[in-house]
Amino acid sequence: MSHVWESALTDVDKIVIEKGGYGKRRGLGKKPVFMIIDAQYNYIGADEPIEDQLEQWPSGGGSSAWAGIRKIKELKEQVQNVGIPVIYTRNVQKKTIAFDSFGLKAARDNSKYIDGRPETQIVEELKPESQDIVVDKSYASAFFGTPLISYLIKLGVDSIIIVGGSTSGCVRATAVDAVTHNFNVAVIEDCVYDRIQLSHQAGLLDLWMKYCDVMKADEVVTYLQNLQYKEVIK
Repeated sequence: MSHVWESALTDVDKIVIEKGGYGKRRGLGKKPVFMIIDAQYNYIGADEPIEDQLEQWPSGGGSSAWAGIRKIKELKEQVQNVGIPVIYTRNVQKKTIAFDSFGLKAARDNSKYIDGRPETQIVEELKPESQDIVVDKSYASAFFGTPLISYLIKLGVDSIIIVGGSTSGCVRATAVDAVTHNFNVAVIEDCVYDRIQLSHQAGLLDLWMKYCDVMKADEVVTYLQNLQYKEVIK
């Protein structure tokens, strides 16, 4: 199976990966959770080429992000059919952007990132349902400064299927922290997106080499079909 980063590898890179034995599958367990990272208007933007929507949506991923959203919607339907819990994250600032470290690195209208603004909401196409959990965060990792780990322990899950954006930012940070907490983790290649293609490729390569599985959506569907998980959050 081909991956998006392969075209960027040099011959030496390929030797390093082969000789180092990188990229072995960790596998997923029997009680997964489906985690959708920051599928908000601020980070999705308009469904048009990224360069055409940057003035209105400086943090938006444009058409490539929307392609990911449509794929996530399809996969979420499969997840719901099996009864797997769904957790969303929202990256928002509470009342002030003083603690927004990313905001210090980008020239943008930071008022759009304060909780309560419509731009901070999850896109309508992926609107959470009543049984879904929404975790607000202010930093890249969904684990930092949030009750997420408590939710995961209470749900008794052993695996996290991660989708959303951005690949090199909040997805990567969350995946690395999840592995650090000893969860089995899969990042879904065709359900994540980034504003910079190089960052997208490098982020996925890094995760695949050293931290977690990088799977395609159709692989996840096959995995779900073989699960016996029928417990739904009440």
